[in-house]
Amino acid sequence: MKKSIETILKSVLHDYCAAQSATLPDDFNYDLHPPKDTQHGDLACNVAFRLAKVTRQKPSEIAAQIMSLLQQKSSQDSPIEKTEMAGGGFINFYLKKEDLGAVLFEIHKQDKNYGRSEFGKGKKAILEFVSANPTGPLTIAHGRQAAVGDCLARILKFTGHTVHSEYYLNDAGRQMRMLAQSVWVRYNELLGIEMPFPEDGYQGDYVREIARDIIEKEKKDSLLKEPEEKAVEYCGLYAVKYLMGTIEEDLAKMRVHFDHYFSEKTLYVKKSVEHALEVLKQKGFLYESEGALWFRSTDLGDDKDRVVKKSTGEYTYLAPDIAYHLTKYDRGFNMLVNFWGPDHHGYIPRLKAACQVLGYPPEAIHIGIVQLTTLFRKGQPVRMSTRAGEFVTLRELYQEVGVDAARFFFVMRRQESHLDFDLDLAKEQSQENPVFYLQYAHARIASLAKYAEQGITAKVDLKLLVTPEEGELIGCLSQFSEYLIQASRSTEPYRLADYLRQVAACFHKFYSHHRVVTEDKELTKARLLLADATRIVLRNGLELLGISQPESM
Repeated sequence: MKKSIETILKSVLHDYCAAQSATLPDDFNYDLHPPKDTQHGDLACNVAFRLAKVTRQKPSEIAAQIMSLLQQKSSQDSPIEKTEMAGGGFINFYLKKEDLGAVLFEIHKQDKNYGRSEFGKGKKAILEFVSANPTGPLTIAHGRQAAVGDCLARILKFTGHTVHSEYYLNDAGRQMRMLAQSVWVRYNELLGIEMPFPEDGYQGDYVREIARDIIEKEKKDSLLKEPEEKAVEYCGLYAVKYLMGTIEEDLAKMRVHFDHYFSEKTLYVKKSVEHALEVLKQKGFLYESEGALWFRSTDLGDDKDRVVKKSTGEYTYLAPDIAYHLTKYDRGFNMLVNFWGPDHHGYIPRLKAACQVLGYPPEAIHIGIVQLTTLFRKGQPVRMSTRAGEFVTLRELYQEVGVDAARFFFVMRRQESHLDFDLDLAKEQSQENPVFYLQYAHARIASLAKYAEQGITAKVDLKLLVTPEEGELIGCLSQFSEYLIQASRSTEPYRLADYLRQVAACFHKFYSHHRVVTEDKELTKARLLLADATRIVLRNGLELLGISQPESM
């Protein structure tokens, strides 16, 4: 239906520009999307604002002329019922209910594929997220990144992208040396040998647990007989394996899947870092100063140039990151999405600059910041860790509220916004709990067909669905694919979560006003089809969010 409106608009724009003696630029585009409020029509268009730059008219004047031309071109076959102007130039489209109702047949026919599109055809996307250093358990901050990244991966696949999800494993460098040394000290302490703890070592109880694991399951006291350097190295390797085991277990519990864990060590083994710096040098973006090697990132928008190799010969964090992103380029990806924590915000310009030098156009790179989460219990911020109050682990969270609630709460707000996570609400079995609200709507609909004791059929009379509540619900269901495309384009999965809440609200409103199963058999069939179409949209959407779809509650 949207395509037919775009075809009509294309003809109207041609007539409008001809009347204005204007020519549309080759890159001219506009947005045609569902409005936030379904009462403002089925689709909203900003074409008048985009045309204002071409014809120098006021958007409101352009919108009025476009609407007049649309009316002149209207026909019996047109899906447009009427148009209205809003916001000084936005054009809201109201579609004919009989055409809109046909979407119920499509939903019934496509079932699990409803909402799927080829929007991302030709896009080979690599999503890098979580990428927590293997120096401790996953925190709730990592959990939010995991949920956001995994939901986006599912949505991108559904909208036609080829998707590869990757965890960048920082298993090299100073933090690994500190972890190894910390475990070594705890290992000695457990065997009755006192040693000074590293100043920047890892203090958590989990470090002692790793050391105890080495003693009980592996080496007992045999490491004491090894040269210290070799013993420390062993402790480091064991710690990474141990911690990655817990990390992968937590991710699996959270239904988060990675296609690959990329080891930073391989960048040094394969001399990828040297190769990446050589590429930058050949392109004229490296220079030496004060004994160090610098990346000329100011030429590409950064506020200052950055050191990639210190005067000591040690690489900074930026060097292996550049090398890692070059491997993405070499592997044929043309869409790069990274989700990082807020402490990496200042790191974005320099990495984007490096990616541009490596050959990526700016629009191919998206680096999103996932803000922190604050937990609340009874209205007060809480700390629920048993690890000396250091941090809240992801495991503690999902064990308390459940995976469904954890995932939905993590993605229900824009990821760039700070998240207040209400633990009491997440566990509440009421319609105040947003994930319960959605699952309850799905379960309620699933029980309808059983109650009606008849199957769902597409052989219905759509003209019987005439109430405002039915029309609003049908219009909302028709927008599923558009919301998925918006989420893909903006790399913001919260848009899907927000849309599903609209669907559930529309359904509950319809259900509270009208009986589905009535004495009128034909009306019952039509309303059962409408209800089941709602169930399909909710099921498909919840699946894309990685949330279960119960049929009874």
